Amino acid sequence: MAQRNLKQARLGAPGNEEGAGAGATPATAAGRRVQLPDYETIALTLQGGGALGAYQAGVFQGLHEAGIEPNWLAGISIGALNTAIIAGNPPEQRVERLLQFWETICQPAFGPPLPAFIEHAFFNSSDAVRKAFTATQAIGALVEGQKGFFVPRFPPPLPTVSGPPQAASYYDTAPLKATLERLCDFDRINSREMRVSVGAVNCGTGNFAYFDNTHTALRPEHFMASGALPPGFAAVEIDGQYYWDGGLMSNTPLYEVVQTTPRRDTLAFQVDLWSAIGPVPDNITDVQGRMKDIQYSSRTRLVTDMLQRSQRFRHVLREVLDRVSPDERDDPWCRLAEDLSCSKRYNVIHLIYRQKEYEGHYKDFQFGLSTMREHWQSGLDDIRHSLAQPDWLAMPDNDAGFVTHDIHRDSR
Repeated sequence: MAQRNLKQARLGAPGNEEGAGAGATPATAAGRRVQLPDYETIALTLQGGGALGAYQAGVFQGLHEAGIEPNWLAGISIGALNTAIIAGNPPEQRVERLLQFWETICQPAFGPPLPAFIEHAFFNSSDAVRKAFTATQAIGALVEGQKGFFVPRFPPPLPTVSGPPQAASYYDTAPLKATLERLCDFDRINSREMRVSVGAVNCGTGNFAYFDNTHTALRPEHFMASGALPPGFAAVEIDGQYYWDGGLMSNTPLYEVVQTTPRRDTLAFQVDLWSAIGPVPDNITDVQGRMKDIQYSSRTRLVTDMLQRSQRFRHVLREVLDRVSPDERDDPWCRLAEDLSCSKRYNVIHLIYRQKEYEGHYKDFQFGLSTMREHWQSGLDDIRHSLAQPDWLAMPDNDAGFVTHDIHRDSR
């Protein structure tokens, strides 16, 4: 199923006409195009998670099939790299370019990949064989690197020997810069056809920073900085400052989208790669994986809950002010309330990757082609299922003016 859909993506899925907007209605192979309410912002926010990021590509393919074209992309880490590929290409080429990117970085950096029939046989064998096979691929990533992404430094860095910050890492990401330059048109990204934001952490100040094409001309380095997870990847220098992976501080860009001012009616597709829900581990190896799930998913839950509460206060305040007589509206407290209130509405559709039984703690650096295709298909299935739910895309009409949906949560 995954290979059939990816082949369809390579050739261009039916209905991928250039410029088709959110209100388009022609049918696609997966079903009808959806008709959206008049949201001012349609955002796609992409979390970090390394090799799991192929799930985000599947989600984007599903949005593209449905004729939903975001006007704001925000990403962190691997989400920033997917953002660059999407924003750096015309609409009719975005799914194809994502596929080229993922098929590139899911190959070994130096040696040839396994013949497809051998990989397919291992991957589709028993759970024990599959787990051993994918663990071997993860070890290969650590030892050899990934094509068009990163390679080990030779000689490797010594723990106490100082050098330039750009070399203080176990891997060199120069191949990633070449890949981004090959697959992305940075003039298109900076044309502001859509808003693009990617998050990183300033190594010197510890402050979180968003690089945004409405304020800055974005280069490959901005996207690479967002994914520069130490000590594997070195800090990236931008205008005399050094930056690391934004996931060190916050792994979800949803806050940036929902808190921006002036506020706008917003539909946000939040694509997470780490699930808060999972099995209780019963061995040390699985403990490491579960720790990552909880560490990187917790921020999304915290941010979403906080945003929903704060928007409810603003929305209720707006409703109360509308009931105040015009004679009282010049009162200083009323004027302050006007500044704090908000009648805008926010709809957040969560797409959260669910770990497979065979995956271990190395799932974020296990770049196998078969695994990539399965991740991609999971994202495509989840977004198709989400878009098929009645009323999920409607403007919120509750007292908070803020709703969230999650196909896995709501189906339990």
